[in-house]
Amino acid sequence: MNLLLNPKKYQWKFSDDETAAIMRKTIEFFENKGLEKIKEDDHERTWYADFLEFVKNEKVFATLLTPRGFGDENARWDTYRNCAFNEILGFYGLSYWYTWQVSMLGVGPIWLGENELVKKQTAKLLSDGEIFAFGLSEKEHGADIYSSDMIVEKSEDIYSASGRKYYIGNANKAALVSTFGKFKDSGEYVFFVAKSGHENYHLIQNVVNSQNYVAEYELDNYPLTKEDILAEGPKAWDCALNTINFCKYNLGWASIGICTHAFYEAIDHASKRKLFNSHVTDFIHIKQLFVDAYARLSAMKLFALRASDYMRSASSTDRRYLLFIPMVKMKVTTQGEEVINNLWDIIAAKGFEKHGYFEMAARDIRCLPKLEGTVHVNMALIVKFMANYFFKAKEFPEIPTRNDTSNDEFLFNQGPTKGLSKIKFHDYRKVYDSVDLANINVFKGQIKVLKTLLVVGKPNKKQIKDIDFLLVLGELFTLVVYGQLIIENSKLLGIDDDLLDQIFDFMIRDFSKFALQLFSKTSSTQIQKTLCLAMIRKPVVDEERFGRVCHEVYSTMTDSYTMND
Repeated sequence: MNLLLNPKKYQWKFSDDETAAIMRKTIEFFENKGLEKIKEDDHERTWYADFLEFVKNEKVFATLLTPRGFGDENARWDTYRNCAFNEILGFYGLSYWYTWQVSMLGVGPIWLGENELVKKQTAKLLSDGEIFAFGLSEKEHGADIYSSDMIVEKSEDIYSASGRKYYIGNANKAALVSTFGKFKDSGEYVFFVAKSGHENYHLIQNVVNSQNYVAEYELDNYPLTKEDILAEGPKAWDCALNTINFCKYNLGWASIGICTHAFYEAIDHASKRKLFNSHVTDFIHIKQLFVDAYARLSAMKLFALRASDYMRSASSTDRRYLLFIPMVKMKVTTQGEEVINNLWDIIAAKGFEKHGYFEMAARDIRCLPKLEGTVHVNMALIVKFMANYFFKAKEFPEIPTRNDTSNDEFLFNQGPTKGLSKIKFHDYRKVYDSVDLANINVFKGQIKVLKTLLVVGKPNKKQIKDIDFLLVLGELFTLVVYGQLIIENSKLLGIDDDLLDQIFDFMIRDFSKFALQLFSKTSSTQIQKTLCLAMIRKPVVDEERFGRVCHEVYSTMTDSYTMND
């Protein structure tokens, strides 16, 4: 089974014809536009009005971003099909994905809020083809929402807002900008909507040099009424973080799309070149780079798809998704950088050429680990789950593949953003023990040593406060969770054992790399260093397996997809 997107023979399975039509029409839009025009618009920093006109005419955002009950019969919030749309947009250009991403962020606090009037208004605006924005970050504070300087003054039922927001996508054209601030008198948080066309809304600048408009804007005594308020107090805080919860997940899918397109371009280039009387693709180091890139990219998609199942099945008693979402944001996007690095080492100078997709991919893949919270912020969140994951397993019903047409109601009823230390997980050991493959067995040995370190060499008080130390420990923990969901989804989707074993070839090497980094930390103790050295393992060498996977890569990816000019 080839997991990777090929627009010429689109293979996602949807339970309804309307979703399939949206994906097909989106692919047709970009293929008809052609790579040459996409690159011209990218270089000239052209606002993507043609894409937004397509979105309007086909009611794409209206269908995908409107929860059931607020739009037409096809509208629902369905994470599975949103994954597919994310992947397609990333495949053709991150700028197109970005306007979708920040629109999702913009409508998030509206659907999570308590203002039914604004919800109905938003559904109408989506149907009309409008876009939205999420006014959270500020120039002096970044995403530190504790320190917001957007101040709302209240006098009876009349409000006014003053302050600046910075790095806000779509804020030049957004019909509604969901804006986070504080009440002047009480210091309580508040979320409200502002209109970008209002005379008291001042667009200051685009802070980036790209097709996107990432705005700095100012509200100057912007008039508000109760009808503009989405949420107040703790509810406003929860709206902010819960919106980010399900939106930052999209970044991993953008990485998957970018890497897939870049892979087609790289392998087609390499397969047609001869150096020193040999085809480039015949060199052993090139085979290794392509196999690693393919294995990493396949793992990215397997993990992100499985995380979607947990998001769609979440409830107040099953919040495991709160570990898996930041991992899609952090782990999948950084793996995307690794894939592009491998491919770029193969095609070298070709990756800089202005006519190809790869030039955009090499630039844009760097953005995704740094948006919606840095890798470090998301890792700090992830390590909070480590103790319960390893030592306090709980029984849960098995989660199936969730590609049904349900509306993902719970995402808008996530509740307070606290209690992370109480979240339990199913037993990772049962998942790992369900497969008997050489490299998975080696990896299980590495996990066992890591767990021993957490018991007999657990971080001391000084190390717990050392973010640098915890980040590397978190990388080791993350690999365990990553592997668990990859195995789960491989079984559900019928992934070939050769590919799964090859995935754990790089997983073993990555685990060894991070173990060596932890060993090398200035604060590491003797017992920690001893156990870190015991984690360093070599993957099982199987030249026949490697050859079969390499054949799969070359046969399924070479001359398989080229974008229309």
